[in-house]
Amino acid sequence: MTDSGRPIDVLLIEDDPGDELMTREAFEDNKIKNQLFVARDGEEGLDFLYRRGAHKDAPRPDLILLDLNLPKYDGRQILEQIKSDADLCHIPVVVLTTSAAEEDILRSYKLHANAYVTKPVDLDQFIAAVRQIDEFFVQVVRLPKQ
Repeated sequence: MTDSGRPIDVLLIEDDPGDELMTREAFEDNKIKNQLFVARDGEEGLDFLYRRGAHKDAPRPDLILLDLNLPKYDGRQILEQIKSDADLCHIPVVVLTTSAAEEDILRSYKLHANAYVTKPVDLDQFIAAVRQIDEFFVQVVRLPKQ
């Protein structure tokens, strides 16, 4: 929730059903009241952000959790698109991926990712990582009003 008490809208762009489930569980276990929306590939993620097709009534997310390795458009392409669009570039993007490769980390920051988190494989550690992301971007950081 923001400092105004409003829950935030979080867009998870993730193609792995297991990682989606762990993220949902992390939100539930931490009693996170924020609304979680899921796009299951890069194209659906862009449709959500640009409010196209089935997502024409989608809210503008306050935070994006982005996997790098996605079908259709990969996370790097989506990150580049978001950060080069004047209407979207203010939205914080946390890259949440299995890759610990230095080149992925460097490229993500060069594309203006706000944070890069390697997904822990252990469920408890994954839940803790999502909780920390939520605490930082929702309780510590001030997000722009939509």
